[in-house]
Amino acid sequence: MDDYGPETYGELNADVYDEWHAIDPTEAVRFLAELVKEGPAGPVLELAVGTGRVTIPLAAQGVDLRGIDASEAMVARMRAKPGGERIPVTIGDMADVAPDTDDQFAMVFVVFSTFFFLMTQEEQVRCFANVAQRLLPGGRFVLECPMPDVARYDRDQRVEAHHVGLDQVRLTAVRHDPVAQRFEGHHVLITNGGIRLAPAFMRYAWPSELDLMARLAGLECRGRWGGWRREPFRGQGNYVTVYEKPATPAS
Repeated sequence: MDDYGPETYGELNADVYDEWHAIDPTEAVRFLAELVKEGPAGPVLELAVGTGRVTIPLAAQGVDLRGIDASEAMVARMRAKPGGERIPVTIGDMADVAPDTDDQFAMVFVVFSTFFFLMTQEEQVRCFANVAQRLLPGGRFVLECPMPDVARYDRDQRVEAHHVGLDQVRLTAVRHDPVAQRFEGHHVLITNGGIRLAPAFMRYAWPSELDLMARLAGLECRGRWGGWRREPFRGQGNYVTVYEKPATPAS
């Protein structure tokens, strides 16, 4: 696993990502579009833009979208979709935020569980700091994250079946490191033609830890919800947090 880098997940999963993670982006797009209207005028950046599941429909609403992603294969999938070819994308580590431009952003966002693909606490802290530096005063950093459910792991490991059919079986096999707060796993696709492995590693963080990262970067928490519909957060499932850069620096 020493060869696992920021681009690895996307390069090995791009061709099946949309099929395996067919999540309706409607509510996320509505939430983000409303937030853009409330904030300062300026472009919006998606970290780990991937295949454009959220960015393409958000751009279709007239939002000035940019993206960054470490995987050329994922971005190629986005480019092949209607509207995807018009969105400027930088190939690079999302912790660097926007290394090839001096643009300031009205909003930066990252969805699904992708922020946790930054594999160390140091990388996650660096991402927060870089986001804060690139946000306009009053700009927002929006994260969708899964609440870690470590109780699922018996002896710090878990195998789960996601699909069982006549011609294929899809599993995940994961080991949990509670000290490093890491999940190290594989998607395993078994078919009559053979076995395919696609690694997926994550370094999870608790909501309070994310809040501390934000505070260190000079951002303030403006709200946390149990989803894109602003339902109450009850400590489980995916949740959405909005951080804001103060309009005036703290004295």
